[in-house]
Amino acid sequence: MRIYGISDLHLPGGEDKPMDIFGPEWSDHIARVATAWKAIVGEGDLVLSPGDLSWAMKLAAACEDLAFLGTLPGTILLVKGNHDLWWKSITQLRQLLPDNVLALQNDFYPLPGSLAVCGARGWKCPNAADFTEEDEKIYLRELARLRLSLKSATDSGHRPYIAMLHYPPTNEIQTPSGFTEIMEAAGIRHCVYGHLHGPAQQQALTGLHRGVDYHLVACDAIGFRPLYITSLP
Repeated sequence: MRIYGISDLHLPGGEDKPMDIFGPEWSDHIARVATAWKAIVGEGDLVLSPGDLSWAMKLAAACEDLAFLGTLPGTILLVKGNHDLWWKSITQLRQLLPDNVLALQNDFYPLPGSLAVCGARGWKCPNAADFTEEDEKIYLRELARLRLSLKSATDSGHRPYIAMLHYPPTNEIQTPSGFTEIMEAAGIRHCVYGHLHGPAQQQALTGLHRGVDYHLVACDAIGFRPLYITSLP
């Protein structure tokens, strides 16, 4: 099994929302993603997509975008992003997912060798330039959700191996956070995240830090091609 990551697909959600208003690199990005995905990913592979899948406001409007994922090879694992406003009820969502698409929420996805993918949306981290008291509340809630996901894996006899977050696990100056501390304590080997676009990508934490290999997989940061993360037997 090869494991890849790609996030922030920003599919249209039934809206006429051309993404090239954010830069020429986004021109025809959906077709480019699909072409690269089909060339790279095999049926037995896993693709981690941590958030901002669709611009839809309601679940019904996201169905076309979910169906698009169903046309792509591999198993696809989602976590919620800040723009995924259509993601309200995990029960309702799971009833509409294509057979090859799964969604994480306070739980885990089993990997070979009793390993696990865990995840949460995440949030802004303390000491960010615009961090507020309200952000602190959401940040603490997201830390709790990551802990729940990790606990669900360990309670089932699985070892957390990969963590998916939508938000980066640190602030823009890469100060250690509750997210990095939790992942290090849990023995996470890879952290896959998105959210950052444009110049903000220059502030991304990537590479090996304190035992965790960090991967920014926002699609415009990786050339709109799934990024190889690791392989498992």
